[in-house]
Amino acid sequence: MSLPLDRKHFLNGLTGRPVMVKLKGEWSTKATLVSVDGYMNMQLANTEEHIEGVLSGHLGEVF
Repeated sequence: MSLPLDRKHFLNGLTGRPVMVKLKGEWSTKATLVSVDGYMNMQLANTEEHIEGVLSGHLGEVF
């Protein structure tokens, strides 16, 4: 028997670790997860923007 995934607990466990966030299309970011709030908004540091897997810019800190 598997338990349902608690997404908030899972994301909080990734705080301080590198993450990749993929959005619609071929756009993604690689960053360090700083925090997650109750609505699952994420604060990211050292954020890099990638389009189709290619680094396209540094965004720094984003929310």
